[in-house]
Amino acid sequence: MKTIYKGDARYEKIKEQMDLLNITDVSTEKQIKNGTIIWRLPYKLRGNYVEYGAFSTGYVRNQGNQCHSNWQCNKRVKSEPQYYPDYKWCDKTNQSIATGKFNRYYNRICVLIPTEIDRLEYMMKYIVKNEFVKRAKTLERDYIPRWKYDYLKKEKVQETINEVTLTVNGQRYNII
Repeated sequence: MKTIYKGDARYEKIKEQMDLLNITDVSTEKQIKNGTIIWRLPYKLRGNYVEYGAFSTGYVRNQGNQCHSNWQCNKRVKSEPQYYPDYKWCDKTNQSIATGKFNRYYNRICVLIPTEIDRLEYMMKYIVKNEFVKRAKTLERDYIPRWKYDYLKKEKVQETINEVTLTVNGQRYNII
């Protein structure tokens, strides 16, 4: 991370996880001033590096430089109901007339993450789960596919295999 957080164990743990996974902080000075942190993952999709951002507004987003748009990674929940008046169309007057009834609608809204350290921990957990674990078979550099790892371990091939275990919010991931 470009911003140095000395003495806070949570920030140091995130920095250690970023170093293990070769994730870099590519935030500009203006972004840091605005409370935004951008992380670049060590591989490319469609010719561009995959990047994620944590914003001071409480959102965590994929930056969308490898696709046509970015999206929010925050958890989504059902909102409080919203009520809108019900109308019917009157052909004689060519106007809509209120019926006195109301229609109830539910939306899905993002749960904002108010503190920076919570956003960074959520973003790290999201990246490990949705990028590294999901794309483990498609990444060719510096990674061994699970089937090859199991084969090498079963055959006891005299090849050095480095195992790294990463724990994010109590969830354990084996990075091989």
